[in-house]
Amino acid sequence: MGRALLIIGWMSTAGFVANGIVGLRLLPDESLSFHILFGVASALLLLFSHCWIMFYLIGTGKAIKVAVAEHDLDPHFVQLTKDFKNESYPWMMLAMGLAMAAFIVGAGVHTRVIPAFVHLSLYILTILAQIRTLWIEQRVLGRNSDLMAQISGLIASPGSTQPAPGEGESLPPAGEQGDRGRGG
Repeated sequence: MGRALLIIGWMSTAGFVANGIVGLRLLPDESLSFHILFGVASALLLLFSHCWIMFYLIGTGKAIKVAVAEHDLDPHFVQLTKDFKNESYPWMMLAMGLAMAAFIVGAGVHTRVIPAFVHLSLYILTILAQIRTLWIEQRVLGRNSDLMAQISGLIASPGSTQPAPGEGESLPPAGEQGDRGRGG
């Protein structure tokens, strides 16, 4: 599920880039309808992907919390899910806010109330924030997937001793910059 949401996020980023190229190539007397429609579609796709990743992390965090309580597992597993959210949510909100601002300010540019460079600046910031956000989401979703697999393994073999987080095959701390290369 997480991998599919990341693909949608990259598709929306590609849509934003393509729409920026379209917008920069438009002449003042050309119709902006395609640029506007393409902008709406890209922005909605971006919002969709980030919102669903947020819901996915909330849902898997709740499932992990229940599993930890029911199977008397190390409570640090629950803290890891909170760390995942704390690491990714601010960037998701920034990417969504910039995308909405770029779209809304575009209307001001069309009506000549706002200078075009403001719209262009927001567009560039949106692309940069989106790329950074997707990179963070990929890391977080990979670590979340690894954590769920680890907990499933602990539940499946109740007689085995559970390693403490940070030892053996456990996950790296939430602040570690290693890329697991998985999308969930």
